[in-house]
Amino acid sequence: MAKVAWSAGIDHVSGALAKPGSNPQHSCERMLLATHRTAPTCSNDCNRLYMQKKAKRTTPITADELKAKARFTAVEAMVRARKNDLSHMSEDQVNFAEQKNLANGCRTMRKYLWKICGAEYDQQHG
Repeated sequence: MAKVAWSAGIDHVSGALAKPGSNPQHSCERMLLATHRTAPTCSNDCNRLYMQKKAKRTTPITADELKAKARFTAVEAMVRARKNDLSHMSEDQVNFAEQKNLANGCRTMRKYLWKICGAEYDQQHG
């Protein structure tokens, strides 16, 4: 970990500054990450820089992970299709507006569609 002082005019940077590429000839084994602490504090030292090794999976993919990946892919496709489907659009907008301000309501239309399509997928696939 290192404390960082950015150039004048740059307050903070957060995210990957350099990461391993897919080209085996020029792929490095380390990732350079910058973070900015957002928690309240009295210190002005809130920027950090880390070097992280490229992670390699040591265990095989489990059946549950394969099911979760398949569910994600299917629900994402359902959400994309439903978002552009004119027959559901006005009904979805009304239902979204009704539940938006409830305690456990979805705050964005995309999240609402994920909830609807996810429930539909789960019902179909038990």
